[in-house]
Amino acid sequence: MRVLLSTWGSRGDVEPMLGFAVALRALGADVRMCAPPDFAEQVARIDVPMVPTGRSVRALVHGDKQQKPSTPADAPRVAAELVAAQFELLGAAAEGCDALVATGLMPAGARTVAEERGIPYVLAAFAPRSLPSPHFTPLPRPGKPFPPGVTDNQVLWEVDAERVQALYGAPLNAHRATLGLPPVDNVRDHVFTDSPWLAADPILAPWPGSPDLDVVQTGAWILPDERQLPADLEAFLDAGTPPVYVSFGSVRAPEAAARVAIEAIRARGHRALVSRGWADLAPIDDRDDCFVVGEVNHQRLFGRIAAVVHHGGAGTTTTAAMAGAPQVVVPQIADQPYWACRVAELGIGAAHDGPTPTVESLSAALETALTPEMRTRATAVAGTIRTDGATVAAKLLLEAVSRNRG
Repeated sequence: MRVLLSTWGSRGDVEPMLGFAVALRALGADVRMCAPPDFAEQVARIDVPMVPTGRSVRALVHGDKQQKPSTPADAPRVAAELVAAQFELLGAAAEGCDALVATGLMPAGARTVAEERGIPYVLAAFAPRSLPSPHFTPLPRPGKPFPPGVTDNQVLWEVDAERVQALYGAPLNAHRATLGLPPVDNVRDHVFTDSPWLAADPILAPWPGSPDLDVVQTGAWILPDERQLPADLEAFLDAGTPPVYVSFGSVRAPEAAARVAIEAIRARGHRALVSRGWADLAPIDDRDDCFVVGEVNHQRLFGRIAAVVHHGGAGTTTTAAMAGAPQVVVPQIADQPYWACRVAELGIGAAHDGPTPTVESLSAALETALTPEMRTRATAVAGTIRTDGATVAAKLLLEAVSRNRG
């Protein structure tokens, strides 16, 4: 069996698919992947053929020498470019494949590619709030504003569908027309299908239900990581008490994020371990109680630190929870406020109020997270986190392929 995996987004959209690819391959499947060019090295690490799809996500979010960071006004152009790339590259990559699994920023063209080839298609989400449910408000999205004063989630989700349609409807339907396929009048629901998969841990992120969706929750898709930590990082860890780790991952970090974090950590009497991330966080002085790292093995690292201060990405939240590391979540965008709330509700960390911390506010959140009681609770929850989600999903997919062939 040959499976095509497609994603476009940050590390949080790519790494779970790598975990899924490893699980599929362990069951005998042949896997290929379409992903942003930013992650060619990570995909190569698991020896899966990759087709670079779309433009650099890092350049889109943070800008580069050729372009400024994107704004909401750029959303229609970005959507049209992404749909075009999916039809051009995904279509070719799907040749000879038996199934297609898609995730990331609204993979509007993926279902049509699978439809054209007559193969099973699955949409995977990594957070419950990505999927329409009367228990949630929709995530922010460019386009039509919500009606003032309306709190009915059903109405808000209808507006969300209109937003998606405005962004993706015209480019998707133009490509479908060239294939002789009828237009889609609700791109969001077309992409999600009636039975999307939720690749999130049921303890960390339980699905609350929806009358419109038959969601299959598989558990989080975790990529096993056996890499050693760099020698200089090992030396720093061994040189003193466990540090507090700070990362804003792929997102745009708050103003003066490194200074605020380091000073807040020092105010609590701890050493600081700062991840550069895509925001290029840097040390604020040459004191030896602070160390800066690039991309490292979080699974190996998080068991050796006092707490994790982060932006609330699904992957970082899950990995910290698995390690029993107390968390301070400073949510920035998208589903990150949801993860902040879940960390606080489970008692495994603190949710910072708002995206822009001060030294005082972050120090207060750390005071909460660094208590012995928080460590005890985080350790207890760690023992409940499932690690077999990718294998569960891989078995489900291969069964679906077998049924389709039969």
